[in-house]
Amino acid sequence: EMGAPTDPLAAQAAHNAQLQTPDEGSPAFVGALFWVAVVFSVFQIVTAAFSPLSSTVVRAVHVGFLLLVTYVLYPPARQQWLGWCIGAVAFATGLYHWVFEAELVQRAGELTSADMAVGVLVIALVFEAARRIMGIALPLVCATFLLYGLFGQYLPGGLAHRGYGLDQIVGQLGFGTEGIYGTPTYVSSSYIFLFILFGAFLEQAGMITLFTDFALGLFGHTKGGPAKVAVVSSGLMGTINGSGVANVVTTGQFTIPLMKRFGYKAEFAGGVEATASMGGQIMPPVMGAVAFIMAETIDVPYVEICKAAAIPAMLYFFTAFVMVHLEAGRRGLVGMPKDQCPNPWTAIRLRWYLILPLAVLVWLLFSGYTPLFSGMVGLALTVVLIFGAAMAQRFGTRVLQIIFWVLIGLAASSFFKYGIGAIIALALGMAVVLWFVTGGRSTLKMALNALAEGAKHALPVGVACALVGVIIGVLTLTGAATLFAGTIIRLGQSSLFLSLVLTMFVCLVLGMGIPTIPNYIITSSLAAPALLELGVPLIVSHMFVFYFGIMADLTPPVALAAFAAAPIARASPMKIGFQAMRIAIAGFVIPYMAVYAPALMLQGNGGWTATVFIVFKAVIAIVLWGGAAIGYWIQPLAWWERIWALAAAGFLVAALPATDEIGLGMTLLLAAWHALRVRQASRERQATA
Repeated sequence: EMGAPTDPLAAQAAHNAQLQTPDEGSPAFVGALFWVAVVFSVFQIVTAAFSPLSSTVVRAVHVGFLLLVTYVLYPPARQQWLGWCIGAVAFATGLYHWVFEAELVQRAGELTSADMAVGVLVIALVFEAARRIMGIALPLVCATFLLYGLFGQYLPGGLAHRGYGLDQIVGQLGFGTEGIYGTPTYVSSSYIFLFILFGAFLEQAGMITLFTDFALGLFGHTKGGPAKVAVVSSGLMGTINGSGVANVVTTGQFTIPLMKRFGYKAEFAGGVEATASMGGQIMPPVMGAVAFIMAETIDVPYVEICKAAAIPAMLYFFTAFVMVHLEAGRRGLVGMPKDQCPNPWTAIRLRWYLILPLAVLVWLLFSGYTPLFSGMVGLALTVVLIFGAAMAQRFGTRVLQIIFWVLIGLAASSFFKYGIGAIIALALGMAVVLWFVTGGRSTLKMALNALAEGAKHALPVGVACALVGVIIGVLTLTGAATLFAGTIIRLGQSSLFLSLVLTMFVCLVLGMGIPTIPNYIITSSLAAPALLELGVPLIVSHMFVFYFGIMADLTPPVALAAFAAAPIARASPMKIGFQAMRIAIAGFVIPYMAVYAPALMLQGNGGWTATVFIVFKAVIAIVLWGGAAIGYWIQPLAWWERIWALAAAGFLVAALPATDEIGLGMTLLLAAWHALRVRQASRERQATA
């Protein structure tokens, strides 16, 4: 059994991991709070679909709702009434922006005493809410920046700034679009919330069952099958759910016990699940929330980011796949009996309609529609399909069911003429019918649960986005970001590799205590511009930072994904973290490869030949790493063969003149030698038999 983590950092991260997935051990979502969460989700849907309010007001009310729900869920001194009181005050600060919108615009920069009070209150409440949900790490990082803004003029030398009054700091952070209500909050209040709701509805409708049955049917019976099921189902889950830690808790409940039952060690099972789940954030079409923030920050279409991420994401999952295959070979693990595995095509036949919203979402994104529009249509379609499936069961014959679906399809197609309102009206009409049909109310209850769940999952993301605004606000006000970038550029003039390593460490250290989103926002505002200056292509420089923000969740001592997997695997989070690092080795190397060979992310002008060659090299390097890390190919590798394999992989990645030839030559020699040994061993076995 897993003991309580003794290390304070570890205890803190365990707390983080638990609160990043509010389902685990959090207070019940019942009564008035349940309805507040439903109203919150409805508010987000209406503002996303019809934009009745200005963006500033939507952001302020969004933060108001987040704070209200947070303080009621985690009330001070465990007194619910106190939580409601503080939450109501927090919500009122959001309404303040709505009620006095015109006046605030007119006197921008000139704060009245009431503005001052509201601004200070919001900043304090956001800090405390983040501490309640995520522990102390992120608030401490942000508080450091806040203190720098307030007292930085007293620092020595180049670190000092010219000094800013309290009113300037409060104006920057509590009003305007640079601070708490900055780009991260805009993205959280628009796309991220919609995509979280989209995932919540699909999960309630049985998408997890579809994915796990499909993966079990395809791979369950192969060598080390259960672990491959974990990799594939987590990868599929990642296509609709952009949160790694939430992914561990949903698919892990099923895959980790399955892997243990078939002979994988507990920590290896936890490591596989953590690795595969974190990969969900880099898997298009629904990548983690970070991808949307990246698209906004560097002002490129979301589709471009999906394209750049596609090949690295496949390589990442391929690595995990190779690792579990080799581990299964080393430990002599077989798959599940074929007759115990579900038929993958039956699973699809039963729930095929759940794939439709996902397909429409991908089509819309790649046709150039905005993520906000695509997410809204995907969400509305999901609701229509769930309601339709519940109603179609009432029709006895197949013919009637087909006619019903054709009619629903025609009604939904009115969207092309009347816009999103048509699909929402259709969903509402179906809801009214379900209210009066026997058994229909359970479907409506499920929809309400999905709305509340969506709001609940949005809490850690939304509050983190609001709090990180403090850092962005201080950096833009004081210009401190250019100072940090300057240091990296100076280092990089002597060696680009050194600047990359420094950037990687900044991401990994920051990621120890804070989630991927704030990590990306902080490091991209500090380091990415410097990498761009050193000649790294724009998307590649941001992807580099993004990748290591994700890897931070797998890197001990504070590996959030490992802490989420620990209670399910019943193993030490540290051991799981080290296993996850072993399995995800490609995640640490692919970003470097992309910097030196941008064709890996379809950047630069090398064309398809360059891309095919770099992918070929990456695949060989991954198989070599697998052999070096696990110590097995077709049969066990000797220690010197493992070192040889590691060196060959290193040469393939190095991207210097002649290194490719050396790497490929070493690989061929090792493969030939290994094949000889395998043949010899099989001859000996036959001779003794």
